[in-house]
Amino acid sequence: MPSPDSNPRQQPEEQSKSTPHGPPSILVDVSHQEHQKVTTSFAPPTGKKLAIGAILVVVIMSGAFFFVQYRRSRRDSELQADTTAANHASVVVDVATVKYGPETQTLTQPGHVHAWYETTIYARVSGYLSNWSSDIGDHVTKDQSLATIATPELDDQLMAAQAKLKVSESNVAVAQTATAFAQTTYNRYWTSVKNEPPGVVSEQEKDEKKAELDSSTAKLEAAKAQVTLDEADVKSLTELSDFKEVRAPFAGVITARRIDLGDLVTAGSTASTTSLYSIAQYDKVRVFVDVPQDASIAMTVNTPAEIIASEYPGRKFQGKVERTASAIDQTSKELHVEVDVPNSDFALLPGMDVNVNFAVKKPPLLQVPASALIFRSNGPQIAVVDKNGQVSIHSVTIGSDHGDFVEIASGLSPNDRVALNLSNQVAEGDHVTAINSDAPAPSTMPSTTVTASAAQ
Repeated sequence: MPSPDSNPRQQPEEQSKSTPHGPPSILVDVSHQEHQKVTTSFAPPTGKKLAIGAILVVVIMSGAFFFVQYRRSRRDSELQADTTAANHASVVVDVATVKYGPETQTLTQPGHVHAWYETTIYARVSGYLSNWSSDIGDHVTKDQSLATIATPELDDQLMAAQAKLKVSESNVAVAQTATAFAQTTYNRYWTSVKNEPPGVVSEQEKDEKKAELDSSTAKLEAAKAQVTLDEADVKSLTELSDFKEVRAPFAGVITARRIDLGDLVTAGSTASTTSLYSIAQYDKVRVFVDVPQDASIAMTVNTPAEIIASEYPGRKFQGKVERTASAIDQTSKELHVEVDVPNSDFALLPGMDVNVNFAVKKPPLLQVPASALIFRSNGPQIAVVDKNGQVSIHSVTIGSDHGDFVEIASGLSPNDRVALNLSNQVAEGDHVTAINSDAPAPSTMPSTTVTASAAQ
């Protein structure tokens, strides 16, 4: 019999623990569970807290949503306002005032230095070079001997011609003697005929004597003519022999020597013939310049010119226009000009490239910076800004291009304000904010090496 202290609800647990075989079995007290009740309601303070929390969450999220929307709307409004302001704001441009250029312009053109006299010396006789006495760089005088050519064949020809002349002179003496004898015979015969009665001497005999005299006279004239011919041959060969000595045709400087001792020298100046020397006289030089057509009218005789060589920094050679071609080249559209320059110290060498400055007088044209030019489909144009900042596009004609500045032949008026580096977004009638440029068009035109034609 169980003890009264024992708990009947503990018996199943003990029984499960004491089961010797198999897993322990779980016994549930169903009768006890059926009597338990689950509570589905909370205490009044707990529900109120949940409601307040939910309301706070909704309020916070709503506030955050409206704040974000407000910021976004404000940012869009500011962006739209900035865009509108930018669209209505005027473009800032630099402007320069149009002014007339000077009446005298310095035109700089490339030039080429030529010697006053320059020639290539060829041999006049054939032979072998036996001696030469002048080399490149030597200053020589007129008729100074430069070299000697040995010409044995020419010497033999001269001797033969001189001997032939002596023979001809002897033939003249013989002919003179025969003529004199024929003349004496004829005179004697004619005297005797006068003293004889008519009919004693026949006409045939008279004619024979006269023919003998005429024949002797003709032979004498032929002998004299042969002497003249032989004398001409001797003179020609003698003069040709003088060319054995190669002499300087004028005072100058030897610029080339193409011979040496023993060289076979051939007379002539063909393409296959080697020349002996080149000589130049350049104590005074000619500078040839090609001047553009638009400056050709100003190129008159005695126009001053200034020659600048890069080899002599800071030095300027003075010269003047001596002559012009007086015609425009059909290909280059330029005028060929010769400038004569004293060169007593031989500083300017033949073949040098130099720059030539001309002080050219011309009608003044309006000058504008090159950055003012606008090149569009309608040709060169310039934007003019009036006092109200309104832009008007003018088509212009370029008179001459000087690099940084251009001269305008038509399309602008003095004191017009022209826009510099104008954007393609600015069109006719737009308003801009004009700022005076720090580099307005200069009052004097800089030197230039390129002059554009008005046809541009």
